[in-house]
Amino acid sequence: MSSSGYDVIGIGNAIVDVLAKMEDGFLAEHKLVKGAMTLIDAPTAAHLYGALGPAIECSGGSAANTMAGIASLGGRAAFIGKVCADQLGGVFNHDIRAAGVHFATPPIKGQQAPPTARCLVIVTPDGQRTMQTYLGACIELGPADVTQEEIAAARVTYLEGYLWDRPEAKEAFRKAVKIAHVSGRKVSLSLSDAFCVDRHRAEFLELVENDVDILFANEAEITSLYQVSDFDAALARLRQKKNRIAALTRSEKGAVIVGGENVYTVAAERIPKLVDTTGAGDLFAAGFLYGLTHGHNLPSAGRMAAICAAEIISHIGARPEVSLKDLVRARMGH
Repeated sequence: MSSSGYDVIGIGNAIVDVLAKMEDGFLAEHKLVKGAMTLIDAPTAAHLYGALGPAIECSGGSAANTMAGIASLGGRAAFIGKVCADQLGGVFNHDIRAAGVHFATPPIKGQQAPPTARCLVIVTPDGQRTMQTYLGACIELGPADVTQEEIAAARVTYLEGYLWDRPEAKEAFRKAVKIAHVSGRKVSLSLSDAFCVDRHRAEFLELVENDVDILFANEAEITSLYQVSDFDAALARLRQKKNRIAALTRSEKGAVIVGGENVYTVAAERIPKLVDTTGAGDLFAAGFLYGLTHGHNLPSAGRMAAICAAEIISHIGARPEVSLKDLVRARMGH
């Protein structure tokens, strides 16, 4: 690959996270589904924001977090996502570029433009996060934002399942898949959320079967996809396709990596304290994709992924607070 190319390009929702630590009673009071991502409208976002306690604002978005992680590992990452030319859009733009990620998607301008998306992340004492997302400018992401040049320049195109919630973003998703495969590149998908899988199961099954080379999912998402009651049954389904790679996370149980008929178990990294699970799957994907695009075998890429995920869940927020490159070198010796 030429020096001007990317290891991974991510396409996803460009979101600024608003993180607040709250008790479980807050979820009950506002009838929120614990651990889920729920799409909300502007009035609901304003109401919930007003009800939150002290909050931290930081750039997020699933695929964007993954790209920031790859850059922190020393990889070449790019991102496609839509923001508004407003204050939060400026925050997102600054943060992702400062992280070392190429970001050239033009912002939406004008008085009638929907504002930059925000995700209210309620973190309960057990570290679980419940997300209420107002998509705002994200809904404007469409096929025109996906270019032949950028997709063809990346070894892997990484897509978040959340994109499937909007028709225009879905078309952008399909365009990217087509360009990647025509260019001889790989396509990677994160299932994103079990409720997202429930909404789009039939289409996701078709995608996973025909278009996805590298799949990311947690235990709830993969069992929901195949509508089975246990992890082993889902694993058996995944192993049927020889040329697909899958990375399945299982929280404190670690992860299972599938490469055709081969299955590898990766232990979870020990951390002093679980603070916030926001971004755990995103950074697991970052470590794994970095490993794959830099010549590591599946178990080694899985170990990198576990190290990155452990760093993220040890603090508030979904972007790394230390150099992941240095952290992986210290833990793995390379």
